[in-house]
Amino acid sequence: MSWTGSTVIVARTTELAEQLLADRELRCPLCRTGQLVGWGYGRRRTVRDRDGTTVTVRPRRTRCQSCSSTHIVMPAALQPRHADTTAVIGTALLHKLKGLGYRSIAATIDRPVSTVRRWLRRLPPAHLERLYQDGTRQLLALNPDTFSALRNTGNMLHHALAILSAAAHWDRHRYAIDDPPWTLIGMYTRGRLLAPPA
Repeated sequence: MSWTGSTVIVARTTELAEQLLADRELRCPLCRTGQLVGWGYGRRRTVRDRDGTTVTVRPRRTRCQSCSSTHIVMPAALQPRHADTTAVIGTALLHKLKGLGYRSIAATIDRPVSTVRRWLRRLPPAHLERLYQDGTRQLLALNPDTFSALRNTGNMLHHALAILSAAAHWDRHRYAIDDPPWTLIGMYTRGRLLAPPA
């Protein structure tokens, strides 16, 4: 993923990312060995959340001490290059599962019709398969029995979201974390709940 020329790293929270930087535990995703250090901040963004609220964030910029590449660290509650949070986009996908069309979804979540239509077009089969694989890796590590019990309904979006949601449930249960499920799903999918633009 790129953000004005930088690779995007998705962290569970902004606070956790800062702690990892302070503890010198973030490694470069390009060269794999270099240590990342703080390198200022990206531009401030205000993103729409559910219920009419907004979230303002100034993403952390980092630089690799080995290869000098720069990276942006985004909290998993946000999606790079989107004006809405992971939870808003995820809610739109759940409405699609209920059979709503893009116009009805837009009215329900109070977003422009063109925005929702664009989101729904960014769910090609290959991307849904990737979402399913992201969720599968997490759920197998957390609770293999739940993975075995989930049945494939034939709807790939439904199956992918069911696996991701189950993984978030068991993550919260096992580690007693209170991060919202959509934030965890944003982390599992590395900020790509939707496929990148073609």
